[in-house]
Amino acid sequence: MKRYISWNVNGLRAAVKKGFAESMLALNADCICIQETKLQEGQIDLVLPGYQSYWSYAEKKGYSGTAVFTREEPLSVRYNLGIPEHDTEGRAVTLEFADHFLVCVYTPNAQDGLRRIDYRMQWDDAFREYLLTLGKEKPVVACGDMNVAHQEIDLKNPATNVGNPGFSDEERGKFTELLEAGFTDSYRWQHPDQEGAYSWWSYRAAARERNVGWRIDYFVISDSLRDRLKGTYIFPEIMGSDHCPVGLDLDL
Repeated sequence: MKRYISWNVNGLRAAVKKGFAESMLALNADCICIQETKLQEGQIDLVLPGYQSYWSYAEKKGYSGTAVFTREEPLSVRYNLGIPEHDTEGRAVTLEFADHFLVCVYTPNAQDGLRRIDYRMQWDDAFREYLLTLGKEKPVVACGDMNVAHQEIDLKNPATNVGNPGFSDEERGKFTELLEAGFTDSYRWQHPDQEGAYSWWSYRAAARERNVGWRIDYFVISDSLRDRLKGTYIFPEIMGSDHCPVGLDLDL
């Protein structure tokens, strides 16, 4: 069995000061996928014993960025999507293993007033096609902050958030398209009726203490891996970011 962890750390240097390494090592994962590292090469000296690391950096300093720590050496590593207009923000790292691909992704935010929604739609289409292309070779495990609460059950206050970034019809529709293309939201597959299961909380109004949150961090897997699914997890007790880690156990 393999364990995967995904966490939007909202600034890795800050997270390290808040116990990032200790929290991650305690979870005993085979692969740790990180989003929003917010750093450039050489700006952090972080070694997790027993892990190799692979990093994708944004051209803009202090912005975006993804990384994967893995115990098993991958067969190959790919950075971003291989599409110039989508490859300047360090939003994806793909590791190839013998029996699957692991994709760490930080999906663009549509931003206030949905001012970046057109770009977000282009990204969602490109990312779906990227996963489908990978899936022609072997099954896919894609994880990360996908910046959308898919269903009303995935956020505390759906009625007052309709049309807001992360809960617009456009973004929710693209996530539906992804699932209909042959992928499974692993947590919702295992916990179809679980309410109050969130992975992000605003820093405002004691939202985390009151569990007024959103589930926007996912493990999306190829449908063919459903029967290998052994566990899906959310770890709200792990602090250090406005997101918490999420996890997946697969029999691989």
